Amino acid sequence: MQDLKKHTPLDIYFQQATSILFLHSQFWTMHFISHLTQLKEKLKTDSQFLEVVQNAGIQNPWFTKQFVNESLHAITDYMLDESALVSWLKNYTLREVNKTIGLIFAGNVPLVGFHDFLCCYVAGCNMKIKLSAKDEKLFPEVIRLLCSIDTQLQHRIQIVDKLDDFDAVIATGSDNTHRYFDYYFRKYPNILRKNRNSVAVLSGNETEEELKKLADDVFLYFGFGCRNVSKIYVPVEYDLTQIFPRFESYNWLHHHSKYMNNYDYQRTLLLMNKTKHLANEFLMLVENESIASPIATLHYETWHDKNVLLTKLKNDSERIQCIVSSIPEDFKFTSSVGFGESQHPLLSDYADGKDTLSFILSL
Repeated sequence: MQDLKKHTPLDIYFQQATSILFLHSQFWTMHFISHLTQLKEKLKTDSQFLEVVQNAGIQNPWFTKQFVNESLHAITDYMLDESALVSWLKNYTLREVNKTIGLIFAGNVPLVGFHDFLCCYVAGCNMKIKLSAKDEKLFPEVIRLLCSIDTQLQHRIQIVDKLDDFDAVIATGSDNTHRYFDYYFRKYPNILRKNRNSVAVLSGNETEEELKKLADDVFLYFGFGCRNVSKIYVPVEYDLTQIFPRFESYNWLHHHSKYMNNYDYQRTLLLMNKTKHLANEFLMLVENESIASPIATLHYETWHDKNVLLTKLKNDSERIQCIVSSIPEDFKFTSSVGFGESQHPLLSDYADGKDTLSFILSL
């Protein structure tokens, strides 16, 4: 005779509680997905917001209309897509986090803090946001639009000049500001990000189309983003001159005054120091071991031994945000993407590899 397990009242209680929590999480998830998909449409159609987009370059000349629209495209098509949101959030048991999160945004890329904001929003926590002086117009408009959809949000969010009275902090800045962040926020649960760059590994067998897409990885947002390729690894005897004609879609940079001021300065330094380099009218290629490169400059390094390069990349993993390559298997780290995809992170592509949403839900 089969021995049936006897369920105690406590067993039944926990089963029911687990079921209730699951159903609540599912309802919570769909509630926010509904709001976010509505936001997606408003970002494309709201006249007041589109006017701010149009004028963003007046406040910050680095925020060209082309690059602001590119950032919006990455948000609407990759972060606010309904199926992408469902796929992302199914991995979490969402709940209302009754905490206040301090958010410090960088200003290197338009709306660069959106993913952190999104994580806080779906966790239902309160937010205090310190905007960068370089990007003070766009984000308040995004918040305005979402508040018009989710009227409860206006009670949970503040834009502040100085952070105080918070429970945890997520801050993004340079290596220099990171030292201050580390000191001031050391007593709080935190995610503190500093400088990172991205690299590309070339085999020498890339197609013309792949090299043209590499131009997006290098030049989008003038190269200011942590996901911008600042260095390429090329095989020994690689003909670097073939890169220039494939990057011609960005020759308009030659007419951007702030970009060209940086180009002229860096070119002068190279010439004065008699540093060997290749150049066209808007980009310089310089052999250098450093991953980070100045604006208008792309560092390169040659490789001949796959294993040596793999070891180098793994040793530098704390400074690399993502690796662009089409080489199968060998260079497919968790942070690897195809050519032209570095600036289109998925919702699960967390900065520095730290799961922001799990961090918030653990508070």
